[in-house]
Amino acid sequence: MRIRATVAAVSGALALSAFAMPAAQAAGGSSFGADAAKLFAAAHPASGKTAFSATTAADGAPYAMDVTFSNLKIAKAVKVGTTAHVATSVTYTLTHAADVDITAADFFSGAYIYKGSYDNPSNFLIGDDPAKCTVTSATTASCKGNVDFYPGDGELSNSDAGLWHAGALAVAYNGQDPTSSDFDITKVGYADQGALGGTQVQRLSKLTVNAAPEPVKKGKTITVTGKLSRANWEDGKYHGYVGQPVKLQFRKKGSSTYTTLKTVKTSSTGTLKTTTKATVDGYYRYSFAGTATTPAVSATGDYVDVK
Repeated sequence: MRIRATVAAVSGALALSAFAMPAAQAAGGSSFGADAAKLFAAAHPASGKTAFSATTAADGAPYAMDVTFSNLKIAKAVKVGTTAHVATSVTYTLTHAADVDITAADFFSGAYIYKGSYDNPSNFLIGDDPAKCTVTSATTASCKGNVDFYPGDGELSNSDAGLWHAGALAVAYNGQDPTSSDFDITKVGYADQGALGGTQVQRLSKLTVNAAPEPVKKGKTITVTGKLSRANWEDGKYHGYVGQPVKLQFRKKGSSTYTTLKTVKTSSTGTLKTTTKATVDGYYRYSFAGTATTPAVSATGDYVDVK
């Protein structure tokens, strides 16, 4: 199950006292993502901090584990549609003290992304499963995991499009059973570090084109129509992207290169319409350069036979 972050509404020690990892987690079950999000919401540091540390741990909270993260790499942009699951790979280096056993069966780590500030994020996403960490020395490991997106589950709002920051966390249960009545969270180790990188989470775009009439006499005018739309994460549909500059381009038959003829702005419904003179056989398309919230896209060229 995916959960939308409610960090601002969680009170640290109170939330931690209520936190309980399902038994499936002990075996590395698929509850990792939801449970890690809950732990982040409860244990992340006070305002202005960028890492969970001994100075931010509170009574009734896990202790600050001596683990840090670096060299995080994530895609520059992630394109998310309306329903399809999207996973983006994240790699990072985990560095730990000699007394931290990262090979233990109940030690877990994972990368995450968050929207807004680390101390008060408006949204938080993590992978369904823990990252796989390969030991590279006595105190380091190379980790690789995913951040998963489920737009159809309501975990994204349209305002979430844009820059997200990346971080990583780790938790060591040290033999503690969260389902047991004598579970002691103060014996659980936790490490968390934000501001390690970033990615643009974008609303997937679509672009169409139609050039008519086909065929056409040489020198005659053709009308080129189309529509630029993008994913609406709130209603699960695609809506026209209003007032955006889109290039009309032409590729001569036998060529592999498109040349820009003019730039047209989308209407109040995202539609496009313009005219041009047909001189030789070739393909017409619309091409959109993209924005921070919406990826670039080009329509498949529409062939026009000139007589």
